[in-house]
Amino acid sequence: MEQPASVLSLLIVVTIAFLTPILLHRLKLNFIPVVVAEIIMGLVIGKSGFDVVHEDMWLSTLSTLGFIFLMFLSGLEIDFTAFSGGKRRSVLPNGKKEPNSFLAATLIFIGIFVFSLGLSYLFVLAGFIDSVFLMTLIISTISLGVVVPTLKEENLMKTTIGQIILLVAVIADLVTIILLAVFVSLNESGGNTWLLLILFAAGIVLYFIGKQFKSRLLLESMSKGTVQIGTRAVFMLIIVLVGLSETVGAENILGAFLAGVLVSLLSPNQELIHKLDSFGYGFLIPIFFVMIGVELDIWSLFADKKLLLLIPLLLIGLLLSKMIPVYLLKIWYSTKIVLASGFLLTSTLSLVIAAATIGERMGIITAEMSGTLMLVAVISSIFTPIAFKKLFPKEAEVDKKVKISFIGANQMTLPVSRELKSSLYEPMLYHKKMEKSEKEIANSVFELVEIEDYTLDTLAKTDALQSDVMVVSTGDQELNAALSIAIKARGVDRVIARIERPELEESLREQNIEIFSALNATKALLRALIESPNVINILTNKETGLYEINMLNEQFDGMTLRRFPFTGDVIIVRIFRGKDSLVPHGDTELMLNDRLIVTGSKEYVDELKRELEFY
Repeated sequence: MEQPASVLSLLIVVTIAFLTPILLHRLKLNFIPVVVAEIIMGLVIGKSGFDVVHEDMWLSTLSTLGFIFLMFLSGLEIDFTAFSGGKRRSVLPNGKKEPNSFLAATLIFIGIFVFSLGLSYLFVLAGFIDSVFLMTLIISTISLGVVVPTLKEENLMKTTIGQIILLVAVIADLVTIILLAVFVSLNESGGNTWLLLILFAAGIVLYFIGKQFKSRLLLESMSKGTVQIGTRAVFMLIIVLVGLSETVGAENILGAFLAGVLVSLLSPNQELIHKLDSFGYGFLIPIFFVMIGVELDIWSLFADKKLLLLIPLLLIGLLLSKMIPVYLLKIWYSTKIVLASGFLLTSTLSLVIAAATIGERMGIITAEMSGTLMLVAVISSIFTPIAFKKLFPKEAEVDKKVKISFIGANQMTLPVSRELKSSLYEPMLYHKKMEKSEKEIANSVFELVEIEDYTLDTLAKTDALQSDVMVVSTGDQELNAALSIAIKARGVDRVIARIERPELEESLREQNIEIFSALNATKALLRALIESPNVINILTNKETGLYEINMLNEQFDGMTLRRFPFTGDVIIVRIFRGKDSLVPHGDTELMLNDRLIVTGSKEYVDELKRELEFY
């Protein structure tokens, strides 16, 4: 007789998960994170509301899987390129040089952890909780699930301040999840924390195995149709590490988080990430968040005056623990930016829920205390993004230009730099010192900077390394290869090297350096001219050329072409999505990382490119 009831409860929860984002959209409540809205809806149908859903085997299993998958996606969200120390630093509008993102973020998190420890002692002395360590983890954690979407919505992901906020959240996630696993290990497995080394060692071994097999052609051919070997490998990795983490006495969330970190390190393609996001946020994770609300009994919390007092005190504690360390940014940024950053970093959700759930299971805190901590996490996730958006100053729109540096002036780079100069591109040529007469002729036609030699140290003295794209085209191929690798290591997004030798070409491509070969380009052009002369005419015609635009603006993600507001003289000819090629029509939805092939006047193409690629 329990089976029908189980299916009924599952049906209600799944229906609520489906209706929640629709209601948010219809009621224009987009400032509330969807996961928070799901918890609120769970409150309505659970113990605090109509009490029509009760946890059973179905919901318990799916909710646990949702929690595991949430931790996996949290690990997957970490972009380890942000930890590289070679990122270039620009000058801020106030004349100060941008801070080192990683160093600033590390110092801020150390401050957050120290203040959280001090506040935790105060909460223990006040009799709210017995464990200083658990309370420190709860106060110091930051929600990536709130920080990342908010930064994307405000177009701040690629700014230095956005990177600092993101790095603080990433470091907080990494440190707190590891310390939580150590805490569990010390309290449940007799202090055998060394067993965690087995889990990390297994993770390292699996990483190298994955790296070895990632580029195999066989696996690429098995990633299509009904096989989907990449997705199967990811789920196997999750289960293996979750099982191993439980075996060594750690919490299963550490294994899931480690699986996400490993997949992130292996740099999966966007198509696989989209599949994993769709499965997690489309099915398992909403069930988990709805069930948090279902099991939360707010009325019992309000009945206990001590717990009721804890809610505002803990919210103040969360705010102070972030605001005081973040004030370090006042050295570089305005008060409004600093305050806004502090508010956003106060948001906390997933790891507080994890810590509260684990603490309750271990008997360290009561069910009522666990519910209070979860309620505080939900409240913080609602008001902190709103405060951030209100406080963060909206900068005046300026025409953003793509800075392109050509290293070496020759018969190819000279005309290309001149043709690229427009409202979108800002080309600059760097060349070794010339004769006075040559210099006068060159400067009268081109933007050209003289340098002593083609070394990284010499280029670092100029603005070359501040470019978005660098084209290395000297007369020495060995120099082109070596210089391209060094420039890429300094954090330049795109590096294009002129290389004619195949053995050099292969090694450079492995390091994400783009290759230009005059011989290959000439052969391809001649063949195309013979086979498709009209296509070549389109490509070479400046007025009706074909152009590629990457869709990187979150604002248009999921928008149909029929609703797309751009009214310029541009036609979208084709959309490439992963390995698929789509013929666009009115109901075609734009998606992040789509590559649009468009035709139209250069002026409007540049305008559309700025709209979609710069955010």
